[in-house]
Order: sequence, then C-alpha cells, then structure tokens
Amino acid sequence: MTPREMLLQAGLRATPIREGVLALLLREGRPLSHADLTARSEEIPKCDKVTLYRTLESLTEHGLVHKAQGIDAQWRYCASDPELPGCPGNHPHFLCLSCGAMVCLLGQALPRIEVPKGVTVLGKQLIVYGICDACTRAKGKENA
Repeated sequence: MTPREMLLQAGLRATPIREGVLALLLREGRPLSHADLTARSEEIPKCDKVTLYRTLESLTEHGLVHKAQGIDAQWRYCASDPELPGCPGNHPHFLCLSCGAMVCLLGQALPRIEVPKGVTVLGKQLIVYGICDACTRAKGKENA
C-alpha cells in the first residue's frame, strides 16, 4: 500500500508533507526523531517545525505512526505496519545512548501490568538503552 493510499484509508487528506513524512518513515523502518526528520529535509517537502510536529501527531492519532520517548526525552516516530490494525505499540524499543538511534524490538511483547480498577491506560512503553553494535565497533577501532 502506498503512503497516499494509507492516508486516504485512515481518513486523512494526502498532503505532500504527510505523504513525504510517511514515505520516509516507512522507508527507514525505525523510529526517527523530529531532529532526524529535519536533518533529512531534502526527502520531504519543505515545512516549518510546527507543521512537522502537527503532521507527526496527526499520523500518530490516525494509527499510521507510533511513537516512543527515549530517556533523552525526545519522541521518536515510526511508521506502523499497514497490514496490522492501528498502532502495534505492544513492543519495547532499544535506544543507543551514543548515536541516539532507536529500533523497535518487534516480536517481544511488553509485560502485562495490572492497574487499579477504574483506571484508563492511555499508553505504555519500555525503553531498553545502551550502546548499539555500530557504536561499540567504532569505539573499539578508536581504542585500537
């Protein structure tokens, strides 16, 4: 399914910025921060920071994107699998403290948490953090 088709199916207008952001997130296949997207501005139509934030929030609200907040307080956005209904959301993420890259740890469910009766859960997340393989190898070369 194309980004345009995904937007229309979700009930959103297929604007150039929405299509561009969704296409980039689908192509990248891992969560990207607002700063990551801004740095890749040649791949999406030109827009200001507020428009980009609103676009990301709209895509999230309509289940096309899920987001996770790292321990660095930055939100990162990842395109949801169009074959699955809504946001998959039931998986942890790994955050590299060296390069800031985040990856979805698909196939690993979050633990089930019992909450008090009457409580409405609005979200859940688990962030595993450390140093990714690429950064570990790079540090090893520096120390050699």
